[in-house]
Amino acid sequence: MKYMLIKTYSEAAYCDSPIHEWEPKDIEAHIDFQRALGEQLAASGELVEAQGLAGPDQARIVSSDGRSAPVVTDGPFQETKEFLAGYWIVDVDSAERAVEIAAQASAAPGPGGKPIGEYIEVRAIMSAPPTDQ
Repeated sequence: MKYMLIKTYSEAAYCDSPIHEWEPKDIEAHIDFQRALGEQLAASGELVEAQGLAGPDQARIVSSDGRSAPVVTDGPFQETKEFLAGYWIVDVDSAERAVEIAAQASAAPGPGGKPIGEYIEVRAIMSAPPTDQ
């Protein structure tokens, strides 16, 4: 079963300061934690993919009617409270295991090395049925 574990740029349960306001050593520890988690999941064979994303100030919103040139605007917009920060795609035996991994990711260190309680969304990946070729 594949799941996407989604990180957002939003306040965490135990940390309300954005990462760009942290001390450099705390940012480094947080990133080291993320790398170690990825290595652990790769070693167990559960990691499909993991990526961090550029900040929302670099995002663009695209819409199209399928006939004319697409409309491209800056976004997401300031009134949006959550921005996608990154994700892991894991292939695990159960939903419970996906939740265990999300809990581990949630406890990433923040300022002073304390777990931040980041909110990690866990969503099953829907698969289309195979087609005969």
